[in-house]
Amino acid sequence: MTTSVTVAVAQFAPGEDKDANLEAVTSYVTDAVAQGANLVVFPEYAMFTAPAMDERFLASAESLDGPFVTALQDLARREGVTLVAGINETTDSADQIHNTLLAVDDGGKVAATYRKLHLYDAFGYTESSFVRAGAIGTPETFRVGALTFGMQTCYDLRFPEATRRLVDAGADAVLIPAEWVPGPLKENHWTTLVRARAIENTIYVAAADQCGAHGAGNSMIVDPMGVLLASLGEEAGVVSAALSPARIEQVRAKNPALALRRFTVVER
Repeated sequence: MTTSVTVAVAQFAPGEDKDANLEAVTSYVTDAVAQGANLVVFPEYAMFTAPAMDERFLASAESLDGPFVTALQDLARREGVTLVAGINETTDSADQIHNTLLAVDDGGKVAATYRKLHLYDAFGYTESSFVRAGAIGTPETFRVGALTFGMQTCYDLRFPEATRRLVDAGADAVLIPAEWVPGPLKENHWTTLVRARAIENTIYVAAADQCGAHGAGNSMIVDPMGVLLASLGEEAGVVSAALSPARIEQVRAKNPALALRRFTVVER
C-alpha cells in the first residue's frame, strides 16, 4: 500500500461569471481525478475575477455557506477528492471582503480555512481598498493520506516567514493558489520564489496560478529539494504529481536545515 498523495494543480482564467467558473472547476476536477488525484488545487479568486480590483468584487462575495461553497462541497463529495480554491468571502462590512482559501475534504466538509494575510498593495495595486486582511492566529492545516497540508495566497509567497509558520505548524506541503499578475520580471520572481520556499523549508510546494490576461500561469509542483515535478506554461490545464513522506525524510537527512536553524518566527 502506497503512502504517497497525488496532488493536482489546475490553471485557468476565472472571469465574472461564477457559474462559468464553477463549470471550469468541475471539468478540471474530472481531469484531475482521471490522473489519480487525491487533492486538486485551484487559483486565487477562482470563484470570481474582474479585470480590476473594484466594487465588482464586493458584489460577488458570498458567505461560507453560500451557493459557490456548497457547490464545491457537493463536487468534492461526488468525486471523492479534496479541493482547495480561492473564494470572495463576505465580511461584516459591505465595503470589504476576505480573500479566502477553503480546503474541502472528500466527504464535503470544510477541513481548513485561510484568509489572506499579506494583501497585494504593490506593483501599482491596492488590494486593501476592498479586501480585509485575515487575523493572525494558529495556522489551520489538514490531512490527506499520510501528509499534512497548509495554505497561503499569492503575495504571501514574498514573505518567507509565512511559509515557515505553516511548517512549524506541521505542514509537509504548502499549497499556494495565486493570481500572480503578469509584468516585467514577475514570472521570474514567481518561479524563483516557489522553488525557494520548497528548498528552504524542505517541503513540497504546489502552486496554482491563474492564466490569461490576469495571471502569469506557470503553475507547478516542486519537491523538497527544489526539483520541478510537474508544471504548466501559459495555457489552461491540469497536471499532477505524487508527494511522498519518504522523500521529505530523505531530503531532511541530507539537509537538516529546520533542525539546525537558530531563529523562530515572531508576529509583528
